[in-house]
Amino acid sequence: MVKATDRGCRAQCAGKRQKLRVFVVLLCSWLRLSAQTGSAAVPSAEEVRQFAAEQRWQDIALLLGPLQSRSADLNFYYGTALARLERWREAASAFQAGLRLAPHDPRFPIELAGVAFKQKHYPRATGLLRQALKLAPQDSYANDFLGTIYFLQGNLDASLKYWNRVGKPQIVELRADPLPQVSPALLDRAFAFSPASMLPWREFRATDARIRFLGIFPRYQFDLRAREDDKFDVWFRNQERNGFGRTKWEGLFLLLRGLPFLSVNPEYYNLRHEAINLVSMFRGDPQKRRVLSQFSSPFQRSAKHRYEVAADLRNENWVVINSFAAPSAPLASLNLRREVLGFSLASYASGRWHWSAGAEISHRDFRSVVPASVLTPTLLAKGYQLKQLAELGATLWRLPERRFSLDAKVSSQAARLWSQPEESSEKLQGSLGWHWFPRAQGADYEMQQQFRFGKTFGTVPFDELFMLGLERDNNLPLRAHIGTRDGRKGSAPLGRNYFLATWETDKNVYGNGMVALKMGPFLDTGEITDPLATLGSHQWLWDTGAQIKLRVFGTGVAFSYGKDLRSGNNAFYLTMLR
Repeated sequence: MVKATDRGCRAQCAGKRQKLRVFVVLLCSWLRLSAQTGSAAVPSAEEVRQFAAEQRWQDIALLLGPLQSRSADLNFYYGTALARLERWREAASAFQAGLRLAPHDPRFPIELAGVAFKQKHYPRATGLLRQALKLAPQDSYANDFLGTIYFLQGNLDASLKYWNRVGKPQIVELRADPLPQVSPALLDRAFAFSPASMLPWREFRATDARIRFLGIFPRYQFDLRAREDDKFDVWFRNQERNGFGRTKWEGLFLLLRGLPFLSVNPEYYNLRHEAINLVSMFRGDPQKRRVLSQFSSPFQRSAKHRYEVAADLRNENWVVINSFAAPSAPLASLNLRREVLGFSLASYASGRWHWSAGAEISHRDFRSVVPASVLTPTLLAKGYQLKQLAELGATLWRLPERRFSLDAKVSSQAARLWSQPEESSEKLQGSLGWHWFPRAQGADYEMQQQFRFGKTFGTVPFDELFMLGLERDNNLPLRAHIGTRDGRKGSAPLGRNYFLATWETDKNVYGNGMVALKMGPFLDTGEITDPLATLGSHQWLWDTGAQIKLRVFGTGVAFSYGKDLRSGNNAFYLTMLR
């Protein structure tokens, strides 16, 4: 019995060993076969290209997916197949692997941009397409694709820049909504491009400048509307000023908007439907009375050129002091009476350059003068003055895909004053400023900075001195230095030469198409100098603070709080926006 059991155990063990040998042999054979099969299953690029031509995307994914490594071409087809199957994350991984293997192949950033576009990651898509265009600037698909994304984002400037490289967009019709009351012939001359042709970017910029130059469209925009034939219609959406206002309430608001400053603003726009405008201001402030009237019109019915005739009458009381906040003794005081009649001609023929030239004749008289060392005889020179004016402006750099522009301007005023003795002078001014919208759409966090300088040669009368500070007749704002004390001018730094840098950013708070509210911080710095020791700032001035801007019916006001970082003084000010 024991022997029988022992024999059974030995037979059982032998059977197990035999099965183990068979299993090991089969396993080795399978592994060898698998290795041979794997090596033989790596498809050629030509084979995969044929599958792609037949749009066998699922077959390509099954064929290339198990491979441990793929060439750049195979990664391209694998990523394309996954993208067609809407497996976006895996497709992006395949294209990125191909880009690492072939960093100079523009196909990979283009396809990665397509994946990002499908996932609505537009900023990433535009960045990848710009990368592709650095590798292949003439790639028609990439240029068309990039222009399309900018078009969907509402950035018409950028879309035209890239679409123009492939002969797009083709314009069929030009329409307006609502239909403007200005003369159709004049409006047609303002448009540098024509229907039934391509819309070039430069002609679009020229059109924008001319429309703004007419002075009757406080708000407008150009929209492209796609047609079924892959062409477009251009829609000019606008708010037009006519007469005293579109409604009696708008006209009343525009007339009385200056009441807080003891002024009224009679304005009449688009006279005879020819973009002829009459803008005036009457200020009854007893310390600084002023009557200003400006008549402007297209020159020979051209939207490229415009002339202006202006009259400016002032009766102002000045008290010159060296501080607007702390009590200080006046350095001098006077009453200024000044009458000016001027004419100018300006041109906005292109979207990049603009110029103006003109002349003015003026007369000044100084009364009730309390003399001091600051008021020298040359500053108090009376009589008639003839002045020649010239200005040249240009957009030095425009980067529409970044919504960034850099502009410069220079101006000259050469004058001769018939006084005792006669005086001649030259005032040169220049500016350099950048403007940036950091977001792809909208005006949120709009940012701008401007650097300005002025230099005077020869002798000028008192009213021709530059002023750094907040004053409603002054355009050199240093926003913690108020230019008036008790309503009388003279508390801001005065001088013949200056440098001023201003920076600000605005956050949109509210807007409904008619009313817009913005707020944001600002930083100003500058210095003003003069040969007279009693004038000038004698040091660099630094002001910072915040402001709120409110616009209604295309016009508005700004309320600012500024702090003088030198003295610690605070300034609150309300001013009209230009």
